[in-house]
Amino acid sequence: MKIVIAEKPSVARELAKVFGANQKKAGYIEGKGYSFTWAFGHLLQLAPPQDYGFYGWKQQNLPMLPQKFKLAIRKIKTKDGMVEDPAVRKQLDVIKMLFDECTEIIVATDAGREGELIFRYIYYYLKCKKPFKRLWISSQTDEAIKGGFRNLKPGTDYDTLFNSAHCRSESDWLVGMNATQALSISAGNKSVLSLGRVQTPTLAMICSRYLESKNFVPEIYFQVAIQLSKEGQLFRAISTVNFKSKEAAQAILDQVLDLANGHSLGGHIKSVEAKAKKEPPPLLHDLSSLQQEANRKKGYTADQTLGILQNLYESKLVSYPRTGSRFIGDDVFATVPDLIAKFTNHPQFGKQATFLTTQKLNKRSVNAKKVTDHHAVLPTGENAGYLSEDKQAVYDMVVGRMLEAFHKECLKETTKIIITSGTDFVANGTVIQSAGWRSVFNDDDDEKKDEDNATLPKVIKDENLDITNKAILEKQTKPKPLYTEATLLKALETCGKDIEDEELRYAMKESGLGTPATRASIIETLIKREYIGREKKNLVPSKKGLAVYDVVKDKKIAQAELTGQWEKRLEEIRSGASVKDFKAEIADYTKTITQELLAAGTSLYNVLKEV
Repeated sequence: MKIVIAEKPSVARELAKVFGANQKKAGYIEGKGYSFTWAFGHLLQLAPPQDYGFYGWKQQNLPMLPQKFKLAIRKIKTKDGMVEDPAVRKQLDVIKMLFDECTEIIVATDAGREGELIFRYIYYYLKCKKPFKRLWISSQTDEAIKGGFRNLKPGTDYDTLFNSAHCRSESDWLVGMNATQALSISAGNKSVLSLGRVQTPTLAMICSRYLESKNFVPEIYFQVAIQLSKEGQLFRAISTVNFKSKEAAQAILDQVLDLANGHSLGGHIKSVEAKAKKEPPPLLHDLSSLQQEANRKKGYTADQTLGILQNLYESKLVSYPRTGSRFIGDDVFATVPDLIAKFTNHPQFGKQATFLTTQKLNKRSVNAKKVTDHHAVLPTGENAGYLSEDKQAVYDMVVGRMLEAFHKECLKETTKIIITSGTDFVANGTVIQSAGWRSVFNDDDDEKKDEDNATLPKVIKDENLDITNKAILEKQTKPKPLYTEATLLKALETCGKDIEDEELRYAMKESGLGTPATRASIIETLIKREYIGREKKNLVPSKKGLAVYDVVKDKKIAQAELTGQWEKRLEEIRSGASVKDFKAEIADYTKTITQELLAAGTSLYNVLKEV
């Protein structure tokens, strides 16, 4: 008998259905020579401090550096305190029984870092020695499942993936447990002040931006605007220089050679610069970019989007959701024309899908070298049927982005006119010659929303135009906007660096904070800890969050770039880098931050009394 272990009951049921297994047992499904069982996500976790003899929250226990980590059954909170989850114990007993009886183990947990960790923890906790094979698929369609079972991989092929996941788990335990206890102890143990390897630099980014905005002192400045006419078509130009005082702006306004003052020259065309611009289509979605779009367009939280996408995946409608890649390989690209053809009757995208079936597809998102464990998120082409409003919205974002990514470039003509009338003025305009990929959602160019002129008349150098109006504009400088979930997710990819270029930002991902699969939970953890809250779309720190930030802001634990380097190291371990070296560095890092925080919390005590 072969046993297949999935991450969730729903996935195990789908796998069993594909094989025609339908005999339901307690904790598994049987049939056709297979038994299909499941976890409920993480059944096991690294044991708490008391399992290593560290009782109570005492300074003398710190830093806690277990020689060897133990595994413990997931606990739940009851009126009697934290106790083993009886449902977990029961399911582990089922899995053990099946492991003992089987001839072969097939791992079908989610094909990623956390899925590998879930299985391996169960395997090692049960002291199983039997060899296992790995099902590695990017889609839950029947065809993909059957293909995956025909091409099972040796379990040892994923040892480095487990090493990366295990190092992540241990480093989070070491940093989180020690830092949390150190700061809480030094603040008088009046409340639990949770800190973490990734959550604390994320909190620091949110707090820093909030304080920067709160303390921002706007500066008033002035511009001079003129309205010109060319054969009845009006357009606006703005002074190329900003003025600190209204008087300085008025002096320039008085020099403008407008018709109202009897000047026939008006505005003199000093230069005309017209450029054709090709705007490439966006890359396909990974989890993070999809979460950003869903937050920006629909206000969905990162966690909501992940949940919706996971459901669409389990419903066989999209490919693997927890991907960090925005590319596909040539093998997947070969299937794209047929995939696009399946959407020619789509009520929103049918016209563009039909158009693309007659065109050579753009290959910007095709690069096998940039595909990680899973390719970018794609629809599977399965019939979606009726979907709830939120599922339909996210599904359409996946379908729409696929059509955008393989569409033609957007062709524009940008025009810049310099006009002289007392001083220099500039008029900018953009004309879309061919919408290309922007026609999928009829998207406006976000970068040009504040464009002074949608279109400009044809003018030539040294031409003189009538000035029909002039005015002084009063403006003020603005702070950087508060983080929304969309902008925070974008910033986490680059440790807070403002990088607009899509591909350059993508190249920074290995050094980002967290992973696409974990960033949603980081945000939710900070909210659960009452460090931040949501105000409309913005993420805003609480008094408690600001108090913690004030203490840790200069400490290593709050340094986004340093923490980002750990994420990069974890990816390198996935490729075979030294586990021993990483663990030694994390141990040293833990010792340092523990000492820093033990000395830092006194100032926090008084602040927390008021929170």
